[in-house]
Formats: sequence, C-alpha cells, structure tokens
Amino acid sequence: MEKKKFLYLNSRDEFFRVDISKIVYFESDGNYTNIILSNKIKGTVCMNLAQMQSVLSSSLRESASMFARVGKRHIINLNYVYLIAILRQRLTLSDGENFEYTIPVSKDALKKLRDLLVESITAKQNNNGK
Repeated sequence: MEKKKFLYLNSRDEFFRVDISKIVYFESDGNYTNIILSNKIKGTVCMNLAQMQSVLSSSLRESASMFARVGKRHIINLNYVYLIAILRQRLTLSDGENFEYTIPVSKDALKKLRDLLVESITAKQNNNGK
C-alpha cells in the first residue's frame, strides 16, 4: 500500500494539510488560489497560482508531476481527467463515481493538455513493449 502524501500550506491565519490524491484542481482567484477536493471541500489560500505551482514543485518533488498547469486559471490533477472537449472549451474532471467538475478552459490550453496526455500514454505503451 502506497503511503499517503500531504501538501502542507501555512499562512498567518490558517494551516492546511491536504492529501494530494484528493486534490482535483486549483483555481486562480486573483491573489488567492482555491483548492477543490474530491470530497467537494473547497479551501482558499492567500497565494497566486504561480506561487502555488512553485510550492507544489518544491514540496512534492517527483509527485508534483501528477499536476499540470492548464491555461491561466487552473492547475489540475492529471489522474482525474475524464473529458477534454476542445470545441466546447470544457474540461471535465471526475473519479468516475463520486464527483464531476467541469471547468472552462481555452482551446489552446486543452489542445496542449490532450497532446501531453497522448504523449505520456504513447511513452508508457512503448516502455511496456520493451
């Protein structure tokens, strides 16, 4: 059984301890970042999305690769990508059972996300074939 990894966010007034596998996405709200979890809990921290990206990289190291910046407003958990609808400019994140979040994302950002996912799937298939 894999040990749970946590993201710790400490501010002047609040301390968050979040199981990273429960993070569905981060959403920018000006100088704040909303954290949306799989159990529908939403937290808000006083840092912009670029700062959050840096915290993820430095805190989680190799586990940070499960998150990807998508457009200007979101960092998503790649494990929850369910549907990329480029023409409708919508990204649906779901675990297939308990929750579904649909967020607006630009066509360009969705195309980049799709290409990233296709490349990673192709690379995994090529590595398994060796």
